[in-house]
Amino acid sequence: MNSSKSPGLAGFGILKNTTCHTEKKISVFFSIIFMTVGILSNSLAIVILLKAYQRFRQKSKASFLLLASGLVVTDLFGHLINGAIAVFVYASDKDWIRFNQSNILCSVFGICMVFFGLCPLFLGSVMAVERCIGVTKPIFHSTKMTSKHVKMMLTMVCLFAVLIALLPILRFRAYQIQASRTWCFYKTENVEDWEDRFYLLLFSCLGLLALAISFLCNAVTGVTLLRVKFKSQQRQGRSHHFEMIIQLLAIMCVSCICWSPFLVTMARIGINESHSKETCETILFALRMATWNQILDPWVYILLRKAVLKNLYKITRGCCGVHIINLHMWELSSIKNSLKVAAISESPVSSKQINLQPLSSTGQ
Repeated sequence: MNSSKSPGLAGFGILKNTTCHTEKKISVFFSIIFMTVGILSNSLAIVILLKAYQRFRQKSKASFLLLASGLVVTDLFGHLINGAIAVFVYASDKDWIRFNQSNILCSVFGICMVFFGLCPLFLGSVMAVERCIGVTKPIFHSTKMTSKHVKMMLTMVCLFAVLIALLPILRFRAYQIQASRTWCFYKTENVEDWEDRFYLLLFSCLGLLALAISFLCNAVTGVTLLRVKFKSQQRQGRSHHFEMIIQLLAIMCVSCICWSPFLVTMARIGINESHSKETCETILFALRMATWNQILDPWVYILLRKAVLKNLYKITRGCCGVHIINLHMWELSSIKNSLKVAAISESPVSSKQINLQPLSSTGQ
């Protein structure tokens, strides 16, 4: 059966020799739990980011919050669409021949898997680039990184991810039902055609490239902020940079841990062709690891916020006691001062008073 050239029957060739089985009740239960937790987490993160965006609409943090909101919204729709299809497949006892005669559902599932996989990785790298420009080139960032430009960047990233997801359909190469019969993706078994290898390598290379760009830009941003902090005692306007770089580092770590197994597995399949030793269980485990990325991403914005860190500081101070606090006074005082300065810098009235104070002192 030529599954690559016959879209109507494309996905069913894999069903004859299925060597990977999953427990239906356990799989349905975990799929529903993951989808519910992901939807609630991303919804809460969206509310937090929108409130923060309203406060910083005219400040340098607005562009970062807009990109972060796009990332969380993408994760939310990924849970809604992919989760709903996965639950339907499990509930239908994975009988693809019954409900997927024209291969439409498998094609939609495959497109969504590719799009909602690559788009968050692309957005994470764009956020890292934006923060790197904001720290190293603040004047350029203030003039070029407006809300209009950021929205255009979001649109371009989404369109590029859509193009990659639609590429097999445009080339009349149908997405394949995988050996576990629970999801659809590029062809991963008996890969011999160069085009099937190309799609796997394209997906994995783009994902790994996005992670590499995030790592490089976050490293440059972190080093620049540390150099500025050690050279200058004035911390005004820098506290929100540290908050954002902490969030970016957390996003990068989560993405690397969750996505690296799946991206590397797809790359190995594409390189080794039909001689790949990747089993169905290995691919399924890597896929579940990647799914966790969409669950953990919103908690970065929920937990790693200035207000939460400030409360954690107070709780730690109360639990540790005064004696331990005195031993590490220089660390805690630094954190406390940065939080105070952040509150002052966020107030436009306070920033004007800070700017007028040196003038009055020179006048005296």
